[in-house]
This record gives sequence, C-alpha cells and structure tokens, in this order.
Amino acid sequence: MEQEIKLNTPYITLGQLLKIANIISSGGQAKIFLQEYADEIFINGEADNRRGRKLYPSDKIKISDFGTYIMKA
Repeated sequence: MEQEIKLNTPYITLGQLLKIANIISSGGQAKIFLQEYADEIFINGEADNRRGRKLYPSDKIKISDFGTYIMKA
C-alpha cells in the first residue's frame, strides 16, 4: 500500500520520514534502523540508507516490511 506524505517544506530527510511515518519513535533510532534495513530501503528504485538523504516531492520510498511512501508538495 502506498502512503502519501505531505511536505510543508521543500524537502525532508530520510530520518525525518521514518519518524513522520511512525516507523521509529525518535530521531536517535534512525541510525540503528537504517543499519538494520540497509539493503531494504529504496528511493526512486535505488538502494539508499543515508539518514540525511533529502526527499523531494514526487520521490518514492519503499521500505521492505513497512510499505511505500510518496512525497507530495
């Protein structure tokens, strides 16, 4: 299932998305989560697990076991 995430700023980071989507409960958990799911996170079809990766409107993020997220302006 795809879930839309509405951006109120020009972009958010991957770490912020994890918190907004309720995948993690605090920003400090992002690093650990991204290490554990390093090979299961895809941004626009490419593997990427950088916490600071900027996500812009129309970006599509797929996280195995959690779902797909579409950034909207």
